[in-house]
Amino acid sequence: MNQSEFTRRLLLQGTAGLLGSAALARVVPAQAATDELRLWAAPIMRPFDTWAPFEEKAGIKLAWSPKSASADEALSKMMVGDGRKLYDAFTDNGGGMEDAMAENGVIAELDTSRIPNWNLLRDEVRDPKGEAAHSIRYKDKVYAVPYIANADSLAYNKSMLGQDYASWEAIFDPEFKGRTALQNDFGPTMTVTAIYLHESGKMSIKNRSDMQPDEIQGVAEFLIEKKKAGQFRTFWNGFQQGVDLLASGEVAMMSCWEPIQRVAAKKSGQDIVYGTMKEGHQVWNNIVMLTKDAAKAGKDAAFYKLAETVLSPWYTTRQLSRFGFASLTTGMVAYMEANAGDFDVADLKATLKRKEQRYATAGNAWQNVYPTHLRTYQEWWSRVQAA
Repeated sequence: MNQSEFTRRLLLQGTAGLLGSAALARVVPAQAATDELRLWAAPIMRPFDTWAPFEEKAGIKLAWSPKSASADEALSKMMVGDGRKLYDAFTDNGGGMEDAMAENGVIAELDTSRIPNWNLLRDEVRDPKGEAAHSIRYKDKVYAVPYIANADSLAYNKSMLGQDYASWEAIFDPEFKGRTALQNDFGPTMTVTAIYLHESGKMSIKNRSDMQPDEIQGVAEFLIEKKKAGQFRTFWNGFQQGVDLLASGEVAMMSCWEPIQRVAAKKSGQDIVYGTMKEGHQVWNNIVMLTKDAAKAGKDAAFYKLAETVLSPWYTTRQLSRFGFASLTTGMVAYMEANAGDFDVADLKATLKRKEQRYATAGNAWQNVYPTHLRTYQEWWSRVQAA
């Protein structure tokens, strides 16, 4: 089942059974003023205790509804549910959502001339021919604004292990049997495994972000073999479990998000490192989109203020400081140096340097939560889970 078939099936099924009662119950009152925006966004978009600093900086009011990590829920709510009535803008759940939303007429094409900070975007995303250009475009037209980005890697407890690691080989090495963990999500886990298998010469995989059925099978069978051999302590679910696994020493290394590593290191007081893997990483960004209905209702002006703010060094440096996420923009170093009293400049510079090292790795593959053979991914991932 490819992406188009997946989204069409959602449209045919309608809202029945797709949206939980909790998702249907929350109704955000309609807003009248053009400087007010109803935002459905992941909590990670807010590197502040409240939205007040952001509202003051952007000059808008936000009616925020927290968004879950479920991509299926987001597609359902925005395409066949009541999402377009409830929200003016919303964030994605991983690479490719802008394509599904634009294809089905949910989101508005953006006028980047209305976002002065657009010029701060790195060439690879701002240039229509750039490596990351596809992550904000549909049919070469801009539909999204990236607010955070990263290259996901391997976290390892250097205090426990006594050395550094620069290859995914370690997490599959029998030496660490029962002391490793992977994320319980076919997207990142199968992607980084495919990167490792391809770059190490164990398999030939043409596109690690969008594998063919036989390639999906090969990656899954490798994971099943390792799982049956007891290689993995567990497959982690959610931020808190990831932090607990690392901080407690229950696992010595695991694939994870960078904020998990940062919090686990602080909580444990141990030297837990986020490495740079020579084979590559899953790279990604998260985006915010404007609905067509909101654009027609005159909410575009507020959205462009929001976009201008999330691209500013004021915002991106605070994302880096609070969560460890970077952005696809420039200007952070100059900003943090000019505001050194607000940041641990040395730590943030070191974090940015490590990110640049990961971004530069040749084997990187872009996140893709809607691969061509989605059903095959799901079927084989079920077998991995059941093994």
